[in-house]
Amino acid sequence: MIDFVWLGGAAFLAGLVDAVVGGGGLIQVPAIFSVLPKEVPATLLGTNKLASIFGTGAAAVKYAQRVRVAWSAAAPAALAAFALSFVGAWTVTRVPGDFVRSLLPLILLAVAIYTFRKKDLGSVHAPVHSGSAERWWAIGMGAAIGFYDGFFGPGTGSFLIFLYVRFFGFDFLSASAAAKIVNVACNLSALMWFGYSGHILWQLGLLMALCQIAGSLVGTKLAIQHGSAFVRKLFLVVVSVLIVKTGFDAIVRWFN
Repeated sequence: MIDFVWLGGAAFLAGLVDAVVGGGGLIQVPAIFSVLPKEVPATLLGTNKLASIFGTGAAAVKYAQRVRVAWSAAAPAALAAFALSFVGAWTVTRVPGDFVRSLLPLILLAVAIYTFRKKDLGSVHAPVHSGSAERWWAIGMGAAIGFYDGFFGPGTGSFLIFLYVRFFGFDFLSASAAAKIVNVACNLSALMWFGYSGHILWQLGLLMALCQIAGSLVGTKLAIQHGSAFVRKLFLVVVSVLIVKTGFDAIVRWFN
């Protein structure tokens, strides 16, 4: 019973953080692996995806109700992400991902430094693409992020927000709203594979999904109430934690 309470709390907090800036997996994945160490990793990841898609989906609906979602940039990216997530998942079964894991903390560090130095980055919503140009940029970004999410995954939501801010000219709030649409597509793609292969603990996943939904609704409300400045600050916090976590993992691999 205590384990279920712990996982429910972790899912709530993951949903809250993920709804604002992504990175909820930093909380939920370690929690589920620590509570159920004897389960097959694929089953734990599948259960995590089941909970996550409900939380991300709830956040996406809430954003769509309160924030103007740039569907012209979100929908093409979501379709490309859905397709390439399958390709990434297939690739990781055949190609070691150690190289990507080693590079990740350096990539995240560059993202954090760039965001920190550009004080006005994401403070104003001023899209820089339109029409077919925006669509092709979105497809390219969605394909890259979808492949990454299927191949490895950590920080997908945060990467999406940064890319929408940096290369599309969105403010952080609008970027977070668009990122949720793409994230749902990534999660759905992975969930279909895990479900087909029987790697989901349905009862636990649905319980955590309820907690994720509650957390995502709180997180979305905070983001909408406090605006882009709040999202930017939390983004930097989450990216910093990601840098520490992935950097530590890389060091452990180097010395083992």
